[in-house]
Amino acid sequence: MAEISSRKQMTVNSFKKKKEKGEKIAVLTAYDFYMAKILDRAGIDALLVGDSLGMVIYGEKSTLPVKMETMIHHVRAVASATDYALTIADMPFLSYQPSEEVAITNAGRFLKETGVQSVKLEGGIEVAAIVRRLFELGIPVMGHIGMTPQSINRFGRPRVQGKTEQSKQYLIESAQALEEAGAYSIVLELVEQNTAKEISGKISIPTIGIGSGPHCDGQVLVINDILGMYDEFQAKFVRRYADLPDIIEKAAKSFISDVKSGTYPSQDESF
Repeated sequence: MAEISSRKQMTVNSFKKKKEKGEKIAVLTAYDFYMAKILDRAGIDALLVGDSLGMVIYGEKSTLPVKMETMIHHVRAVASATDYALTIADMPFLSYQPSEEVAITNAGRFLKETGVQSVKLEGGIEVAAIVRRLFELGIPVMGHIGMTPQSINRFGRPRVQGKTEQSKQYLIESAQALEEAGAYSIVLELVEQNTAKEISGKISIPTIGIGSGPHCDGQVLVINDILGMYDEFQAKFVRRYADLPDIIEKAAKSFISDVKSGTYPSQDESF
């Protein structure tokens, strides 16, 4: 765990330099002020306000229904809580795909209205021109290739990518195109681990894996998953570090019992 007294604000450049130094990068999602504050204090390198909030916060079946206004709301809360970690805003479905102009407007809104430091968008070679334009305008971009959740209707279900030679070459070329366009990092989601290793070795910017094996430069997980707070789907690659639902349920039951028995509040617990 990083000591707060020795930490400096993470920037896009210092994030990139971690790969040069051979330092692994730890990333978690966050969706609200209080959780972001805790994770920032714990020493996390970066906080991603993922459009995964559609599923873990709002109970949607996919990330597709998430709107810009919803993301703005949560990104502002996370960015305002963070003193050290790099902050990243997920660009939701159709907030960048229609045109470069749409992408510029929405990415600009994130930086202007929330204080976030960078944005993330999904796609490979096909979005490189958008990444380049955002980079040229001073908007840092994290890429995302492999199993891209906003394309779930094309995949049908989560599937490991990069297993065939054709898929592998597409991912390698996409990673190189995104780096050339100015992306400062790339998420590799459900990429076959040898393919992820090869991609990580071919580009100079950090790769952040999720379900893509141990050879990426860093790893990202959804905070709700590692705390046991999302049980609709349990991916094989998720490591659960706590089981908060049991703790919360126990606390709630104790409160209910105390209220109904009349032991809460006591006279000393009143203003």
